[in-house]
Amino acid sequence: MDCTFGRGGHSREILSRLGGRGRLVALDRDAEAIAVAQAITDDRFTALHARFGQLREALAGQGIEQVDGVLMDLGVSSPQLEAAGRGFSFRLDGPLDMRMDVSRGITAAQWLATASENQIGEVIKTYGEERFARQIARAIVAARSRGALDTTRQLAKIVEDAVRTREPGQNPATRTFQAIRIFINQELEELSLALAQGVGLLKEGGRLVVISFHSLEDRIVKRFMRENSQPAPVPRGLAVREADRVPPLLRLVGKPLRPAHAESEANPRARSAILRVAEKLAQAAA
Repeated sequence: MDCTFGRGGHSREILSRLGGRGRLVALDRDAEAIAVAQAITDDRFTALHARFGQLREALAGQGIEQVDGVLMDLGVSSPQLEAAGRGFSFRLDGPLDMRMDVSRGITAAQWLATASENQIGEVIKTYGEERFARQIARAIVAARSRGALDTTRQLAKIVEDAVRTREPGQNPATRTFQAIRIFINQELEELSLALAQGVGLLKEGGRLVVISFHSLEDRIVKRFMRENSQPAPVPRGLAVREADRVPPLLRLVGKPLRPAHAESEANPRARSAILRVAEKLAQAAA
């Protein structure tokens, strides 16, 4: 399973190493990504338009109950960031959309037009870990009272004017755009659903591989893998033999991997990536 097809880099590499009897199923919630996937003419490959939180449902529709591997490459893809019309980037002027699936849900502009100052501030603080969230929210509400807020450049300018200081080399709007995008697409909720479903679908010895790009994502992945690589906790005061404890679901494989310096130089967007791997244990396979 490639749960985040994007533009197919991982899927094509997997297909190049997959045996003749193997099968690869890829998901993406972005219809543009699925259109790219349709160009792969390989009988072993199937692409499905679905969120990775719908992993189990999507596979059931293909008659698949178990898989050998689940890969998740989180966040937005480079083509999404580079398309001004998608509204993901503060560097390009375009409509303030930010939806990964443009066929459903409200846009960032629609949400910002109706959300309260407290709601906007909470989203920016929670999902962007932005210390100036309150000031930014106040500035957004003030700006929308003067006219429609519907382009990325408008939002970036509002944030820039509201943020007094910023880390060297980081655009003042970075955290705000990240936060609103994560909220609009419910990315962290989808991730939690996908992790649980992915492990449930893995065969004995199957592996879960997750690449995350910021601390909120990685925190969820790290906690999930750590908690499921330990025996189930026993209530305090209850006498249970070690042999009778429920065994863990997973075994952590190696240490978290970060890109080497050369890779970060060649692809600056990979600088914050962290790859974690866990394997489904035999005791849990039944």
